[in-house]
Amino acid sequence: MVTERLQAILELIRQTGYVSVDDLVERFSVTPQTIRKDLNTLCDQRLLSRTHGGARLALGVQNMSYEARRVLAAEQKLAIGKAVADLIPDNASLFINIGTTNEAVAQALAQHKQMMVMTNNINVASLMRPLTEAKIIIASGTVRSSDGGIVGESTIEFIKQFKVDFAVIGASAIDPDGALLDFDVHEVKVAQAILSNAHHVILAADSSKHKRGAPVRIGHVEQIHTFVTDRLPNEDFRALLDTHEVRIIETH
Repeated sequence: MVTERLQAILELIRQTGYVSVDDLVERFSVTPQTIRKDLNTLCDQRLLSRTHGGARLALGVQNMSYEARRVLAAEQKLAIGKAVADLIPDNASLFINIGTTNEAVAQALAQHKQMMVMTNNINVASLMRPLTEAKIIIASGTVRSSDGGIVGESTIEFIKQFKVDFAVIGASAIDPDGALLDFDVHEVKVAQAILSNAHHVILAADSSKHKRGAPVRIGHVEQIHTFVTDRLPNEDFRALLDTHEVRIIETH
């Protein structure tokens, strides 16, 4: 029940951006002390930031933990992963970047044939290793123990050797002006190299990314070709994507 309640709180705040203790007490029929403990647990996982009387999605300079990111919007990520996989034909070359949504893409590619997949994500490589009709190439570089991401100058040099058909990237946050943001400058440099070495760039990100902040700029939506998400935050952002001729796929 505790896990279900935490998931429900996360889903509610993902939709609204803010929750109050009083509203959660009424919604779940528990004590204020129980709700405060729940919010503190989610804050300890860097999913939320406490405010007076409630909490909001975490902002700041530090990303949430890998396990916390993996369970956040899990159903939405699975749907996004399938939609991205549907865009990629057999016999394609592609790069899959770091991120839990990108790992959902890797899972959804299980039935594809004759692919060449390059990745700087050990989790993606592990998920796709059993596929007999795919050639998996792992980038060189420094492996982050926190999430299995591979980064560094040698990773960038590795990427520059290729010009792939598709690249699947993510972002920790998406600004209303269209800026794509992340927390780690080393990861951002790798993502920028991927943007420059793919014919078609797919951004895979769920709608919670519009309610977060991050300090390092990856690029702008004008650099992507297709945006796959569960839903757009508003019509202004849809108009921005239309201005830059970005194809929009919503999975909700």
